[in-house]
Amino acid sequence: MRYVMPQGQSKSIMLDKAISARRTNVRWLVVAVLFFVTLINYADRASISLAGPGMAKDLGLNAVDMGVIFSAFGWAYVLFQLPGGWLLDRYGSKLIYSLSIFFWSLFTLMTGLAGFVTGAAAVVVVFCLRFLVGAAESPSFPANSRLVAAWFPASERGTAAAIFASAQYGATVFFAPLMGWLAHTYGWHSVFTVLGLIGIAFLPLFRKLVHDPLSHPMTNQAELNHMQQGGALVNMDGDKHKPRLSWLKQLLSSRMMLGIYLAQYCLNAIGFFFITWFPVYLVQEKHMTIMKAGFVAAIPAVCGFLGGIMGGFLSDVLIRRGMSLSLARKLPIVCGMLLCCVMVLCNYTDSETAVIAIMAASFLGKGIGGMGWTVNADTAPKEIAGLSGSVLNTFSNASSITTPIIIGFILQLTGSFNGVLWFVIAHAVAVILFYLFMVGKIKRFELRDVGEEA
Repeated sequence: MRYVMPQGQSKSIMLDKAISARRTNVRWLVVAVLFFVTLINYADRASISLAGPGMAKDLGLNAVDMGVIFSAFGWAYVLFQLPGGWLLDRYGSKLIYSLSIFFWSLFTLMTGLAGFVTGAAAVVVVFCLRFLVGAAESPSFPANSRLVAAWFPASERGTAAAIFASAQYGATVFFAPLMGWLAHTYGWHSVFTVLGLIGIAFLPLFRKLVHDPLSHPMTNQAELNHMQQGGALVNMDGDKHKPRLSWLKQLLSSRMMLGIYLAQYCLNAIGFFFITWFPVYLVQEKHMTIMKAGFVAAIPAVCGFLGGIMGGFLSDVLIRRGMSLSLARKLPIVCGMLLCCVMVLCNYTDSETAVIAIMAASFLGKGIGGMGWTVNADTAPKEIAGLSGSVLNTFSNASSITTPIIIGFILQLTGSFNGVLWFVIAHAVAVILFYLFMVGKIKRFELRDVGEEA
């Protein structure tokens, strides 16, 4: 006799199977968390600029003092990149990133309490606190890249990396008005206090929603299969290796990896022109008022944000349509850098409208071509993805030291920004050359002698 399942029970089982087979999308939730924590990260970095005038007045600091304080973050951020990457690969993304968020927020919060000293003592105290913020933030971007490599297949990795990387532009839009209002209404202390508390308050949400793929309570097997089949390193933290110096040497001796690192140096040099000298250019060369320059300087940031999302999305679309990984990554990079080069046209016009439009297009191109973190997620060895990201970030942020200084020398020698714009677009051309003639085929870099532990 054949058993006939009751109609309601049959439908229930079929429904359960359909639900279990439906792929979850937890990976996009993870990258959304990375976007918001990076917004907080960049707001903490920028806090000193908006709080600076009030701080200088209250603590009796001169321009030299403030220059020293401004530099503290950058020096620490570069110095601690490699130790931060080593810790990520040794102990995993979640633990080290959690500690990073807690300590950078704590040191930001403590900066708001620095008003009890003045003069030279104030310089030392604030410098040390900003130095500690830079050290604590050093694992953040390598951790972002590491998590994207673990959670995303190659066909989605460009969009995912673009989302977290775009937060560097979005932080201005999201937090600058808040910081300006706080400084004006409650004083400079409140900027650091509020941002520090925001970071600490966000930490429990980060720890609840961010896990490695295999242990995340919200993901299902269908999503894991989708990720793994597309090249995601889902077991990155479950298969830890103790990083070795010889592996770092392998990274730096690889033509592909070194080409990616050098290209990132050049890419970030373009960004630091906009961050440091662009407002000065608008005032001195194009004779805009300070207030107008402030508004105009925000336009490239918005275009960079949009360009970053566009570049990653278009690259992923090309992969899904059958294009090779190398071509799908290099095409937006090359096209973006070519568009970035239009900024030199500003040398040949006095129209404010034309200058704004040209610079907006240039920064849009910089955003489209700014795919270094995506390429790092594509190529970093699974054993030391954090360390590879740290090397990339070390090269990248080295330009934050060299670029402003070189531009200053160019201005001193020529008295004009014409040479500066040629200097900046030379970096865009160099990015193209590195990717076309040095990087070669983009693929996962395989370490030698992985099985031999130190």
